[in-house]
Amino acid sequence: MPLYLKPLTLSIALVLSGVSNLVIAAEESENESAVELESLTVTASADASAEGLSPAFEGGQVAEGGRAGILGTRDHLETPFSITSYTNDFIQDRQAQSVGDVLKADPGVRVARGFGNFQESYFIRGFILGSDDIAYNGLYSLLPRQYIATELFERVEVLRGASAFLTGATPSGGGIGGTINLLPKRAPNYPLTRLTVGTEHGEQGQVALDVGRRFGEEEQFGVRVNTAYRDGGTSIDDEKTSLSLFSVGLDYRGDKLRLSADLGTQDNELEETRTNVTLLDGVSKVPSAPDSDSNWAQPWSYSDEDDIFGTFRAEYDFNQNITGWAAYGLRRSNEANSLANIRVSSNDGDANVYRFDNAREDRVDTGELGIRGQFNTGSVGHEWVMSYSYFMQETKNGYVFDFSDQFSTNLYSPTSYDQPAFDGNEFVGNSLANPRLNSVTKLNSFALGDTLSLFDESLLLTLGARLQTLKVENIAYNTFEKDSFTERELTPSIGAVYRFTDQISIYANYIENLEAGGEVPVGLGYENGGEALDPFVSEQHEIGLKYETENMGYGLAYFTTDRPREGVNQNNVYGVNGEDQHQGVELTFYGKATDDIKLLGGVTWLDAMQKDTGDASLDGNDVIGVAEWQATVGAEWEVPQFDGLALDSRVIYTGSRYADAANTLKVDDWTTVDIGARYIVALGNQDLTLRARVHNLFDRDYWSSVGGFPGNGYLVLGAPRTVSLTATVDFY
Repeated sequence: MPLYLKPLTLSIALVLSGVSNLVIAAEESENESAVELESLTVTASADASAEGLSPAFEGGQVAEGGRAGILGTRDHLETPFSITSYTNDFIQDRQAQSVGDVLKADPGVRVARGFGNFQESYFIRGFILGSDDIAYNGLYSLLPRQYIATELFERVEVLRGASAFLTGATPSGGGIGGTINLLPKRAPNYPLTRLTVGTEHGEQGQVALDVGRRFGEEEQFGVRVNTAYRDGGTSIDDEKTSLSLFSVGLDYRGDKLRLSADLGTQDNELEETRTNVTLLDGVSKVPSAPDSDSNWAQPWSYSDEDDIFGTFRAEYDFNQNITGWAAYGLRRSNEANSLANIRVSSNDGDANVYRFDNAREDRVDTGELGIRGQFNTGSVGHEWVMSYSYFMQETKNGYVFDFSDQFSTNLYSPTSYDQPAFDGNEFVGNSLANPRLNSVTKLNSFALGDTLSLFDESLLLTLGARLQTLKVENIAYNTFEKDSFTERELTPSIGAVYRFTDQISIYANYIENLEAGGEVPVGLGYENGGEALDPFVSEQHEIGLKYETENMGYGLAYFTTDRPREGVNQNNVYGVNGEDQHQGVELTFYGKATDDIKLLGGVTWLDAMQKDTGDASLDGNDVIGVAEWQATVGAEWEVPQFDGLALDSRVIYTGSRYADAANTLKVDDWTTVDIGARYIVALGNQDLTLRARVHNLFDRDYWSSVGGFPGNGYLVLGAPRTVSLTATVDFY
């Protein structure tokens, strides 16, 4: 039992109190006249912001715009960047349970796993973004770092491309190919009470309650409460998960002052979860994918993460032209796991495992101050913005891994062992029972930007720069010796949008991404051991076309991004050694093709190449884990002959990829099909929504991702056919 209340306890209490209130409300409504009910759509402010949520585009699956960092929420056609914002209606209808489930719909994103654990990671434009680097309402790393349940947020926004000027450097150095921002839930403009129950594959049960109310003469005060619990087996043999969460969002909407706050907690427990697959030197070809429901995890393996987080945001209008804002957020996390990742050593699937235990505690504090305004100089309009951001993360860690005590197994016919006891011959870092401070990361930045509008606002030109300071302190395991470095870099940006008509615009941008260069290790024989490296700056160029009718929207973008590579040159000097050059074309579409058919998806072509590495055998090779072609096409049909019935299908294709830098280990391409159905029934004064979904309809065996951490080509097996059923009741 953690020091704070278990979310399950809160869930039960809220469900009981919510149900009693619903009964009273239903009894009172019996005397009212009957009304025709439709599917409930929540309209609410996303934060303490006068802008609020961008309206949903036709079809309701994505929004008309999204947040472009410090520039605020912008319409698609007026933004010199590529942004997609997935709505909560879409999240519910696809029965998504995590951020990764939502982003399966994005043709430019592929979901992977972090290194050595079960953390979600995301390939965006071929670059890895870890869930540590996800933003919540504009602030980084506030929500649980391993897995974020969908009940904790309203929308998922994907900003494609580098974003150092817009959002600042990410804590872990990701974000080269794009960033992800999650918007919090706020009380809608009318009473909301939504109860959902369901099951996955008949093995796991789930229950969730979502309640929102507004108070005051002008309904200026809002409260939104979400609680959820899931528990049971999955469609993978012997795998079990348990998740409980609770969150409350508060907001105040005044004439000049707007306030919002969030407080939440999540407990995510995994038992015998299938691990990543590492290929050792004895493997000359990629093993064929095992049965999709098979499990080689050891029965004693587990992972447990407890998180508590909170945020506060305020916005104030000094006058009609100038607005200031302030935000603060925190996260406190505890993680513990005992793992046994499989390491394949032959083409026949022979492998070994060894025990690795880890304990971790995170303490994150972050905030932002800003001011924005507008003025004119003659016929030229200006929308300017200034901001200061701060981020600090302290990480305590302890580990024990028993590399000397290895156990034989096989990928296709795994062997289970009792949990081996530690005998004193292990590698030990600090203490599992009492993790010690291992690293401190501090980020500070100042940003200044101006968007000029010319020719009756047909041309929008955005100029900006951010001065970023990165300070990292590393504390050695066991000896506790400290080593730190501080780096500073100015990252400029320029973007332009020209609107030919109200429906067509073209855009272009130049923007950079920033990663800490770090310090060259001492004692490994490098000529420059101990030298502090300059920050690694990635450069992106992009041009694109956007077109929207009343019913359909389209985007076409060409981009090229150059990322410095770390390595050793011929003089044994460690530092920048070549680059990864990613260039690609993205085609996206969204909206309603007809009155009854919704479309969402697109196609991405990527050429991710290793360049100027100093090794002729690597130059020109593909980057690990990046497919040349990937596509996602989703369609939903609202059946006109059956009122309230909708059917949907989604096809996902990912091309072949390489699991090594030498491009000798090629991983096959894959295609999966998902189908779903939704049926809405009016029962008195309630709406009942029944949803059914089948993932991986044809039970395809495939390697869903390659890598998830730079330079590593481990494999993750795709999930088997999985059936999900839910019933949602909206009480009025």
